[in-house]
Amino acid sequence: MELSDLLTFSVVARLGGITRAANELNTVQSNVTQRVKALEAEIGTALFERHSRGMTLTGAGRRLLPYAQRMAALSREAMLAARDDGEPKGPLSIGSMETTAAVRLPALLAEFHRRFPAVRLSLRTSTTADLVAGVLDGSLDGAFVAGPIEHAELTSQIAFREELVLVSARRWQNLKALRAGTPESGPTALVFRTGCTYRQRLEQVFTEFGWPSAARFELGTLDGMIGCVAADMGVTMLPRAVVGRNETVTVHTLSPVQSRVDTLFITRRAAHQYSALQGFVACLDNNGAVIAA
Repeated sequence: MELSDLLTFSVVARLGGITRAANELNTVQSNVTQRVKALEAEIGTALFERHSRGMTLTGAGRRLLPYAQRMAALSREAMLAARDDGEPKGPLSIGSMETTAAVRLPALLAEFHRRFPAVRLSLRTSTTADLVAGVLDGSLDGAFVAGPIEHAELTSQIAFREELVLVSARRWQNLKALRAGTPESGPTALVFRTGCTYRQRLEQVFTEFGWPSAARFELGTLDGMIGCVAADMGVTMLPRAVVGRNETVTVHTLSPVQSRVDTLFITRRAAHQYSALQGFVACLDNNGAVIAA
């Protein structure tokens, strides 16, 4: 069983398709397809079900995946550990929610690059669920995710404290007007894809407001989200620091129970804490570790 085939299988399983996997692996689709087929031929059973929306794991694929993820993580960790002589350098892969990357990370990343220019840092943005999976399978060395996160294989520290707010078009000047001026089912909920903690929080708030059946509309970028809110397409939930003083939208304050959320920096408990990651954590601590909303 070739390690490269298992690595490719893990990426396809995580991304749910050949095209997305080829893009992440910086290769052509035919190479990804060939490796998946080679692994299926060696095992003697299909690992994926192919359909119009992508690929999903078969029972055999689900059983194989945790082993493939462990082998991928150990392979990358072994290489980095062997090269680690105490001087931060080489690759470092960090994940982040898009909202955190947009507002909280620029100063931190600039400081890290200034102190450790030999480290080749890459930043991947995604949902909390995807980022947790990336840390667990070793494709990410650490990630900024929305808490709480409780997992035996992960360690975490509070990086930032955020206040979530409801964001609507300018014509809705307060929550009372918004609740009175929308259909009985509520306004359209503008959300990131499934796995986003802020989406879950928004759905909880909508249920509390009596709008459990409100329509959902998924968007892929922060700029697109705010633009659609400003155009009165619907409402969303974002950290107050992300919205800032944007004059195209109205920000609605929620109760502390509804609004408070910690952004955590997570790493894999059993992973080798090599120098580049230690340097990143030191920069995080030096930049205030916890920044209140």
